[in-house]
Amino acid sequence: MKIAVSACLLGENCKYSGGNNRSERLLSELAKHPEIEIIPVCPEVAGGLPTPRPPAEIVDGEVVNNCGVSVDAEYRAGVAAEMARLKPHIESGELAAGVLQSRSPSCGVHEVYDGTFTGRLIPGQGLFAEALERGGVHLLDAGAL
Repeated sequence: MKIAVSACLLGENCKYSGGNNRSERLLSELAKHPEIEIIPVCPEVAGGLPTPRPPAEIVDGEVVNNCGVSVDAEYRAGVAAEMARLKPHIESGELAAGVLQSRSPSCGVHEVYDGTFTGRLIPGQGLFAEALERGGVHLLDAGAL
């Protein structure tokens, strides 16, 4: 069994700020199941975005950073790259789930920022979460752990 996990939750410094969202609780749960293969994912880095980078939000269906610059192409390229990498695991049924970082324009499972850069949340999903769900992958929001 395999699980795709946002790399930032595993402690990889790929978050927009240059840091990570290391989740000790997640790591502890995963350590209890050595039979699970973890596949780290970060569509933003896979799309060629640097770390650190300006924060981005979804504005009218387009990913834009807080400088007003569209980074939609990079986000969508990263989603495509990560989905291509996961495709064999999805098609074989080996990929049991995805554990994704909350609120991210890539990985948000249940809600994302509203595009005003004010911290306001709205119901919705990030681009990568949407793609995984369309692929039949069960999603878990890291904030629900």
